[in-house]
Amino acid sequence: MHPEHAQLQADRIYLGWQYALLHPDPGPPPRRPSPAQDPADGIDPEWVRRERFNEDMLNRPVKIVRVFMLVLALLIGGVSVTGLLDWSFAVVGLAASLGVAGFCTYAVYQGDRAVRYRIEERRAAAERVRQERDRELYRAQEEHAARYREWAEKKERFDRQFTWYAVTVPDEIDRVDVAGGTLPGWSALITLLGATRLYSGGHLTVLDLSEGAVAKDLIELARRGGDDPLVWVLPVDLPRLDLGSALAPEAFADVLAHVVSVSEEHRTTRDLSFDNAILERVLEVLGDGATINQVTAALRALAQVGDPREDLRLGLITATQLERIGTLFGRGVSDRVVIERAWALESQLRKLEPLGSEAVRLPPARLRVVSMDRQAGVFGNRVLGTYVATALTHILRQSPGSERPWYHTIIVAGADKLRGDVLDRLMDACETSRTGLVLTYRSLTPTVRERLGRGHAAVAFMRLGNAEDARVASEHVGTEHRLELAQLTETISAAGAGLDGGYISTVGQVEEDEDAHDAGRTDLKEDITESTEWGRRATKALGETERVLHRSREFLVEPHELQQLPTTSVIVTDATAQGRRVRLADANPAILTFPKTTLGEFEEVREQLPAPPPEREERPRGEANPFEEAPPNLGPPPPRLDWRRRQ
Repeated sequence: MHPEHAQLQADRIYLGWQYALLHPDPGPPPRRPSPAQDPADGIDPEWVRRERFNEDMLNRPVKIVRVFMLVLALLIGGVSVTGLLDWSFAVVGLAASLGVAGFCTYAVYQGDRAVRYRIEERRAAAERVRQERDRELYRAQEEHAARYREWAEKKERFDRQFTWYAVTVPDEIDRVDVAGGTLPGWSALITLLGATRLYSGGHLTVLDLSEGAVAKDLIELARRGGDDPLVWVLPVDLPRLDLGSALAPEAFADVLAHVVSVSEEHRTTRDLSFDNAILERVLEVLGDGATINQVTAALRALAQVGDPREDLRLGLITATQLERIGTLFGRGVSDRVVIERAWALESQLRKLEPLGSEAVRLPPARLRVVSMDRQAGVFGNRVLGTYVATALTHILRQSPGSERPWYHTIIVAGADKLRGDVLDRLMDACETSRTGLVLTYRSLTPTVRERLGRGHAAVAFMRLGNAEDARVASEHVGTEHRLELAQLTETISAAGAGLDGGYISTVGQVEEDEDAHDAGRTDLKEDITESTEWGRRATKALGETERVLHRSREFLVEPHELQQLPTTSVIVTDATAQGRRVRLADANPAILTFPKTTLGEFEEVREQLPAPPPEREERPRGEANPFEEAPPNLGPPPPRLDWRRRQ
């Protein structure tokens, strides 16, 4: 499932990457136990000195008596040698004095022996303590070795695990609604979604109403992948746009009626039908293949605006058509209404007069982008956007259903600039033809709220600066959900600046430039890194953010959190058989190039993991564990010394 070994799944819509850790950080390694630093002999020399001193103090009277008795024995011996004392008395005296001296000597010896015994007993006790300490140290080291092996396994799993998982929705859904977001955030999402659709073999049409060139990176990525994208920048490329030229008169009239209604938000269905009826009758007079120039010329004739002889001279209408147009409607009050509406229709449709006047033969392309020039008028761009969306709707209605859902995907950036009925018709046409549809809305207007998530659609929320929009979004998702946000997302999103430049039109280049791309390249990972601004930003920021790769924070889906989401963060909600899922994703396409990113979803990867080993149970101290190696048998303790027995 690693990007280097797996292919994109065509039956999934990739919306971002979820940061999650299947294995938690085990932390620092366990500390190795170290032996205590004790004296070498284990006995305090000061204690030995005190014991000997006390014994000397206790034996001092005995030693004095012994010396006195020895001196007395010498005196008795000397007196008896000189004859002053009878030997019978001398023998008794010698025996008595020497006996007392012997008893004193034995007493001194006994005290010294007791001192030595106490010293030896203390030394033996210290040895037993040392041996017990060594055994405890051995057991502690064995336990440390087991804990370290367990920590090493957890650390290896933690280091080898994926940290970014694909966030996808199945192609069974009909539409993806994206609410909120900034232009850089839309650029990241459209680049990721469009690239995965193109590299999985699909076709893509982008209608950019945002005037922010949000598909610029996607165009560069498609060109590097071997495609020749077609880019129309309106109104400059309006003469080379042939969209809707093959529509039937009834469908063409419907398209033009919706284009006119873009400036009148509160018009009723009755007003729209009235305009449609006027345009149908005009197109019936003009015949099949009528252009916008001919329609506006006929409307000027119907509204009695200007001199029709100029249009006759230019060949926009004929004399016969002019005569028939003059008799289309009666006279009187109804004629006055028709004249007013024809004048209004002509004033609106004049912005489309260059449409298809310089149509060229274009090579087929899997990526088509129609954008609005930011330097054009706001109202003119709304007219052009409505025309493209409505014409696409009619083309989809006349096309057979696709065998594979989402094989053709349409992305409308800034769909909140379209009327609600235009959006409804586009949604229905895409659902019928099994065409994937992605709508991005800058704000949650009442029109958007009515259609957000309607039908079988997934909903994605990006940064919502407006407090009311954030409140509506939090209520839609549910404030009880706790989501995990990677610090890397916040860092890289902050490093990504706004969009630079704009689109470069390609429809004027009818000849294929062989050196513009390498048709043999299909490595999406490398293409993202080298051809997109997001890939370059991520590569530059990764070296500076290596220390935050595994940091994250949790937050609840509350309005103030939605107002400060990172640029590329997307909260994706979709319905499944198990219930509604809520996931936080990062739409940055450069995450696919990270070494720990997988194309599998978090739930799938977690289910494929083997069962974790049982945790090592802590046992009471001294209790044997049959699964661990037993410490060496040190034998019974040495016998206790007894000074009363001869050793």
